[in-house]
Amino acid sequence: MNSVALRGLHVSANGGARALLGPVDLELHAGQCLGVVGESGSGKSLTALSLLGLLPPGLQARGELRVDGETLGLGGAAHARLRGRGLAWVPQDPLAALHPLRRVGAQLIETLRTVRGLGKDEARARAQHLFERVQLPEPATALQRYPHQFSGGQRQRIAIALALATAPRALIADEPTSALDARIARDILDLLDRLRREDGLALLLISHDLPLVGAYAQRLLVLQRGVVVEQGEAARVFAAPAQAYTRELLAADRIEALPEASSDAPVWLRGEGLRMHYPRAPRPALDAVDIELRRGEGLALVGESGSGKSTLGRALLRLLRGAQGRVCVDGADLVGLDAAALRRWRAQTGVVFQDPYASLDPRLRVAQIVAEPLRIHTRSDAAARRARAAELLAAVGLDAAMLDRYPHQFSGGQRQRIAIARALATEPKLLVCDEAVSALDAHHRAAILALLARLKRERGLALLFVTHDLSAAAAVAERIAVLEAGRIVETGPTAQVLRAPQHAHTRALLAARPQA
Repeated sequence: MNSVALRGLHVSANGGARALLGPVDLELHAGQCLGVVGESGSGKSLTALSLLGLLPPGLQARGELRVDGETLGLGGAAHARLRGRGLAWVPQDPLAALHPLRRVGAQLIETLRTVRGLGKDEARARAQHLFERVQLPEPATALQRYPHQFSGGQRQRIAIALALATAPRALIADEPTSALDARIARDILDLLDRLRREDGLALLLISHDLPLVGAYAQRLLVLQRGVVVEQGEAARVFAAPAQAYTRELLAADRIEALPEASSDAPVWLRGEGLRMHYPRAPRPALDAVDIELRRGEGLALVGESGSGKSTLGRALLRLLRGAQGRVCVDGADLVGLDAAALRRWRAQTGVVFQDPYASLDPRLRVAQIVAEPLRIHTRSDAAARRARAAELLAAVGLDAAMLDRYPHQFSGGQRQRIAIARALATEPKLLVCDEAVSALDAHHRAAILALLARLKRERGLALLFVTHDLSAAAAVAERIAVLEAGRIVETGPTAQVLRAPQHAHTRALLAARPQA
C-alpha cells in the first residue's frame, strides 16, 4: 500500500440533512506524516473513524476511498478487510483500549496468531521483538504484566506494538499524547516518527496541539466545525497561515507569563517535611518536601508523570493515608483539627479535577452539580441554592439558562467552567486545580487559564495549580515548584525560572515542548 486517499468525505446522522463533517479530502503517502488539527468538535476523530470504517451507529459516511488507485466502497466488505491489516489505529486512551484482566503479552500474541497465522512460539518471539522495537524496558518480563502495571507512556507503546503487529502500511494515531506530559509525549512522537521512516509507514497524526503536530508532520490539514479550512506543507502553514482560524490556533498556544508578585502577603498554606511511600513502591512518592502558598498567590507544582506533584497536592489537602509531615492552614495544624473543624476547613477549599467528563455526575442537572457543596456545607434552602448556582455560572462566563441541562450537553471547556463554578460555591480561600486544562484544546485551555487568573485576582484566592504544562503554569502562577522523583528540585518566581532555569530537569521540561 503506497497511498490512501479520501475524496468528498461527508458524515451525517442517518436521515439528517446537515453534514456533521465534510467535505474532507485527504491523502496518505508511504513514509509521510499528515497532521490533522483542530479544536474539540472540529471533526478530527470522525475523520479517523470514517477512514477505519468504525463510525458509531446512527452516523453514515459517504465519499470515495482509494487505495493504491483502487476505489473501495466506504463501509463495505473490502474496506473492512483493510482495518487492522492495511490500516491500523493507535487510540487516545490505551488503558481503555487494553483488556484490564489479560496480560498484555497474551493480547499481542492473540493478534499475531489470529491475523498473521503465526504459531505459538513464533508469535511469542515476534511479540517480544515488537516490545523491543517500541523500546519497552525488559520486554520479556513486560509480556507477563497487566495494563495497570505500566505507566501511561508505556501503555501507549504497547498500543503502538499492537498496531504494528499486523504489519500495516498506514497508521492512524488519534490524540496519542493528549494525556501525557511533554517529555513522554515527545518520546512517543519520536517513536512514531522513527517507525514511519524505518517501515515506510503512512502516518495520520490527529491532535488539537498544533505546535506538537507541526514538529513531526510534513503536511497539515486544519479542521473547523467539520470543514477543512486550510491544508498544505507544514512549514508553509506555520510560516504564513492563510486562514484566521489557523492563526487563532497558533496564537492560543502562546500564553503570557504573569508578572512577578510581592511576597508580603501572609502564608495561607504550609507543608513541612512531607513524606509519602506507597506500599511496594521502589522509592518514596514524596521525600521531605517543604512548601508554602500565600494568600492571593498562584503556585504551580510542575513535573513529569510520577514526579509526585498530585501526591503532594493530596497530602496538602489531607487526603492521603500514610502521609507524614506537618500541614498548616492559616497557622492551624490540620493534624490537630477535630472532625467538625476539618469539615469547616473543607468548605474553604475548592478542587477542580483533570477530566471534566468524569468529574461531573452525568445523572444530575447543572443546578444540582454546582449547588451540591452548598447542600453539604450550608443550611440554605433549594431556592437559595439555585439562585447562588446561577450567580456562579455567570462568574465563570455561562448563562443561567444552562442550569437545567445535563453535563453531556456541554463541550469540554464548558464542563470545566461548570466544575470551577462548583469549586467556588462555598467561597473558598484555596483553589486546587489538578491538571485542570490538560484534556482541553488550545482555545478552551487559554480561556480556562484566563478565567482562573481572573478569579484568583478578583477573589484573592490562593491557587495551587498542579500541571505538567509549563506554559499553563506561567499563565496562572506567580511562583513555581518543579518536582522530580518526589523532591522539589527548583523553585522561584515563574518568569525567572522559565527564563533562566537552574536545574537540569527544569531545562529538560522546557526543551521537550515545541514552540508555536
